[in-house]
Amino acid sequence: MKQFWNERYDEDVFAYGTAPNQFLKDAIHYIPQGNILFVAEGEGRNAVFAAKKGLKVSAFDYSESGQQKALSLAQMHNVTIDYLVSDVLALPYEKESFDGLVLIFAHFPAEIRKYAHLKLLELLKPGGKIIFEAFGKEQLNYTSGGPKDIDMLFSEGEVHNEFPAISFDSLSTEKIVLDEGLFHQGEGVVVRFIGTKK
Repeated sequence: MKQFWNERYDEDVFAYGTAPNQFLKDAIHYIPQGNILFVAEGEGRNAVFAAKKGLKVSAFDYSESGQQKALSLAQMHNVTIDYLVSDVLALPYEKESFDGLVLIFAHFPAEIRKYAHLKLLELLKPGGKIIFEAFGKEQLNYTSGGPKDIDMLFSEGEVHNEFPAISFDSLSTEKIVLDEGLFHQGEGVVVRFIGTKK
């Protein structure tokens, strides 16, 4: 998978565009001022958007190509982001380091996904906020992007199970129209939530 993402992000064009995700744009005001972690952030479009809003942004991905593109995008927009190349289970941050987490299409392999989410929750302070959007199970019926493995896609029940320390301000499954670069185009189904760590 690491090679797949390095190759995808190694192209000159931004695979998912340079504009932020629409759900993040609509929900960014829920994120408190402080340290915000962008999970599996790829080429940096969402992290750069948040940095332009004045948030202190950290991000990680395991793709070196993604990191390079993200840092270039940040430089183009005259903002700073702290971007690590790391596996999710090997993140070096201290527990309760962050005031917010942002997971936008952060699809981890099924065998580590629950552990990854629990690890990320440990990094969030009590009262911290999460913004989450990922493809739902029904996305297999659409060609607008996302994993082709149903075990990497989400149901609302799985979200409840894998984010046990979260009080959900909102949680829904939505049919949307994607327009994000080359690889997210057309109708799709997402599960999204805004939550607060108890």
